[in-house]
Amino acid sequence: MDLRSLRKAELHVHLEGSVAPATLLEINPALTLDEIGARYDYLDFIGFLQSYKWVNLQLKTPAHFALITRRLVENLISQGVVYAEINVSVGVMLWRDLDVRAAFDAIAAEAALSPIPIRFIFDAVRQFGLENAWATARLAAELQPRGVVAFGLGGDELRGPAELFHEVFSYAQEQGLRLAPHAGETAGPESVWAAVECGASRIGHGIRSIEDPLLVAHLRDHSIPLEVCISSNVCTGAVEFLEEHPVRRLYGAGVPIVLNTDDPPMFHTTLLREYEIARDAFGFSEDELRGLAGNSLRYAFGPVPG
Repeated sequence: MDLRSLRKAELHVHLEGSVAPATLLEINPALTLDEIGARYDYLDFIGFLQSYKWVNLQLKTPAHFALITRRLVENLISQGVVYAEINVSVGVMLWRDLDVRAAFDAIAAEAALSPIPIRFIFDAVRQFGLENAWATARLAAELQPRGVVAFGLGGDELRGPAELFHEVFSYAQEQGLRLAPHAGETAGPESVWAAVECGASRIGHGIRSIEDPLLVAHLRDHSIPLEVCISSNVCTGAVEFLEEHPVRRLYGAGVPIVLNTDDPPMFHTTLLREYEIARDAFGFSEDELRGLAGNSLRYAFGPVPG
């Protein structure tokens, strides 16, 4: 099967986490590939967050954000992606006191040149607190006409349970945004339940749902998909070994699954590679892979080309 020819979407990829080492050298020629490689090497989830923070600190101007958007879109198209929703770390931009509107103007202008539809999810950072989340949600609501379709919540689950942000989620929904928080990545099924109770339309990661049969049944019966990022979960230590990943068990239990990359160069993967892993490591058949690709289109927040 030619995985490239599958009509598929990428629904969980972080713009700032998509920056390849060669692109970082374009942005900051003072860096070296060895230095970048060392920064893209970490031992656990907290180490990854520090690496992600370091990459973000290299991005200083609207032109930088335009460049990484262009490179990401080019990469997605080369893999046969026909639609994408890109997570933008607005919460980090706010923490850095960047001009979010100027940065997003550059991002949206670059995306408008794409031959495939590009939409955006504005991510708050849970450990940065409520004020950060409120500001992110208000910007997401304001910039919907520029392609923002959802409000997300990322970062350290243990330091920012979803229930603390219930009012922010409600506001975002009232403004017409969909909700796509991260949950059940490094925290247990209670984190996924909290996200569901806040109105989540999709769950970023959600792999620890497998620990709660009632939650698995709820996700299945209410058709709430999990944005599964296999390589990411192994690299951050969310699962210790590849063969322990619950993607096959979740799929077998009827939970809707969408394959994604999260932060592809930081996790040494591509979207095609994630489909290959599903096939080679977890025995997904050609029909099942077509079903996974179909899910990526079915559960998109924006209109997908026919």
